[in-house]
Amino acid sequence: MLKKDLTLRNPLRLLGSETQDILSKGGFGAVLARAGVGKTAIIVQLSLETLLRGKNVLHVSLIDPVNKVSLWYQEVFNNLSDRYNAQQVSQLWESILHHRFIMTFKVEGFSVPKLEERLSDLTEQNIFSPDMIVIDGFPFDSDVETSLKHLKTFSEARNLCVWFSVRTHRHQEPLSDGVPPQLADIDDLFEVMIQLQTEGKNIHVNAIKGGSAGQVTSGLILDPATMLIVDEKAS
Repeated sequence: MLKKDLTLRNPLRLLGSETQDILSKGGFGAVLARAGVGKTAIIVQLSLETLLRGKNVLHVSLIDPVNKVSLWYQEVFNNLSDRYNAQQVSQLWESILHHRFIMTFKVEGFSVPKLEERLSDLTEQNIFSPDMIVIDGFPFDSDVETSLKHLKTFSEARNLCVWFSVRTHRHQEPLSDGVPPQLADIDDLFEVMIQLQTEGKNIHVNAIKGGSAGQVTSGLILDPATMLIVDEKAS
């Protein structure tokens, strides 16, 4: 079955276990990287892995418009399924689209209460009810502790897991455990942190907190041609 094959092929499974989600309900996860390294690509792959399991994903973008976010999904999905029958791939793509909802904000117009209000509107009208939320472009360089604690309470009450992209900076050294300064005071809110780190021409994918931190992820890299996570040992 194509859906099962694509799920099994996804190396993101190595960040958790084969039978459990990487994040538990109410959990926070973060994808850490400098600008342009591949945070959105990872966020989209996390979403697709969830969509392929028949679960609903709300993608919140503070960076790109809806059409660009949609293009990200289409390109990553096409690269993930390029070796399979085109007709089957097209049918599977159409079948997972209704499990995804894209919501956009301008950074200056975004707040956790606004997100909760719009999400409540969707769920109360039976339009869309997510199992996972991804937030791409959340401004972690500002004081966000109160907002994140509010969102944490909200996500736990609704049994949601939430992934964030976190932009790190070259001039800021991470802490000894790899956590960036932006998250130093709020890292206890996050169960999982995935770091993208450039080394020569390679972009290494490492779990620095939660999942299989420091273990099986050591061989995972982001392929710059496809923007997919691959196992370096198998390539």
